[in-house]
Amino acid sequence: MMNPRMMFATTRRVLEQLRHDHRSVALIMVVPALLLTGVYYLFENETLPPGFPRTFDRVGLMMLAIFPFVVMFLVTSITMLRERTSGTLERLLTTPIHKADLLFGYALAFSIMAALQSLVATAVAYWIFNLDIKGGPGYVVMIAVINAVLGVALGLLCSAFARTEFQAVQFMPVVVIPQILLCGLFVARDHMNSLLEGISNVLPLTFSVDALQQIADNTEATQAMWQDAGVMAAIVVWVLVLASFTLRRRTS
Repeated sequence: MMNPRMMFATTRRVLEQLRHDHRSVALIMVVPALLLTGVYYLFENETLPPGFPRTFDRVGLMMLAIFPFVVMFLVTSITMLRERTSGTLERLLTTPIHKADLLFGYALAFSIMAALQSLVATAVAYWIFNLDIKGGPGYVVMIAVINAVLGVALGLLCSAFARTEFQAVQFMPVVVIPQILLCGLFVARDHMNSLLEGISNVLPLTFSVDALQQIADNTEATQAMWQDAGVMAAIVVWVLVLASFTLRRRTS
């Protein structure tokens, strides 16, 4: 059974480690905003008819969820692998701490960083690049945070199957890139062949893109948006529980 005290102790320890790891903090906080800047200038010189929405308003909105997802997946999987290979995880698991306390403690710590990351990236999108959509920025931040936490959960799960940092990175083409290609960002899902559409319909990132599209098209939160957000949150919890069963003390 989970022990909140143990979980929060793990969260404090991870946050303290991150505070001294300036490169990881820069990767988490700065890189998504820089990538978003690149997306903006990629479409800066496009010529559009009067009243026609900018490409950045559509693509940039989706990147607010995709960039944190990718960054948090990488940071979390590599950090967890280092904990295991260094023996830190083995020492922790000799204490009364439960695996679920450990995993959810890590998830909470990185979720706090993910929330800060999403706030920074969303602020850049709205205040510097004038992102123009119908929905409010609060809903955008909410979906971006859930998406980043999804990256955390998948990173924790995948780290259990990697022995080196290079192997952890190799999960990117398997876990992350297919979701980006099939989430509906590049091609509408109903225009895909039946096999790819069926796969797309069950990928977590698809629900994120659908939720953001609902936010972009409606001034108020819709039932479909809340349903997509609920499904994503449920997937996060399910992945974390699954990761607790696959967690190993150390990598040989």
